[in-house]
Amino acid sequence: MLGYESRMCRERPVELFRNDSQVRTALAQLRSCAQVFLCVAAATLGAVGSAQPLVQPPPPVVVDEQNDPGFFEVRSAMAELRDGVYFLNAKISYQLSTEARDALHSGVPLGIRLDMEIVHPRRWWFDNENSTLRQLYQLEYHALSERYIVLNVNSGDQASFGSLAAALDYLGRVERLPLIDTAVLDDGRGYYMRIRAVLDEEQFPGPLRLLAFWRRDWSIASEWYRWPLRSE
Repeated sequence: MLGYESRMCRERPVELFRNDSQVRTALAQLRSCAQVFLCVAAATLGAVGSAQPLVQPPPPVVVDEQNDPGFFEVRSAMAELRDGVYFLNAKISYQLSTEARDALHSGVPLGIRLDMEIVHPRRWWFDNENSTLRQLYQLEYHALSERYIVLNVNSGDQASFGSLAAALDYLGRVERLPLIDTAVLDDGRGYYMRIRAVLDEEQFPGPLRLLAFWRRDWSIASEWYRWPLRSE
């Protein structure tokens, strides 16, 4: 009997193991453990693949594109002589700063000044400023009517516009502005003319004038634009 069983084990070892309930239970447990291991490994690899680097890159620099410093620029200028009087024709580009526009839309009138100087150049000393002229404008926004009002302070004339761009374009077109009578100028002497546009802080209300003194955003002025008025 023992010889027969020994021979059966040698000839059919697989069948004997398949009929053993303990072996089947052990195999089932191994398969379950293997499945758990595979699931954990897959999850770990996925987490590693999507993990953030230990050293984070610096955040992008945010540029405030709305903070416009503004600028004034004299594009062209010439003096036209008619009937013994010089008249100024000029083209000026005005762009208000962000703070100036905010103040304007909050009801603060803005003053714009056009400085004009007629100068006699000296050969060995500083130039002699013979005549200094100022043309003053006031730009104001009416919230109820949504209109921009441009006032010529020197003459009292005013004009109304539906947009800020139109008002600034009107300010930038200087046509036939009287400068000086030729009788005031010395005969035989040469002169040159220069002009510039300035955001006039002197016309601001008191508290805003103090703020403008400390804030660069309010200090807007063009470069001097110079050309010969009359040769010697």
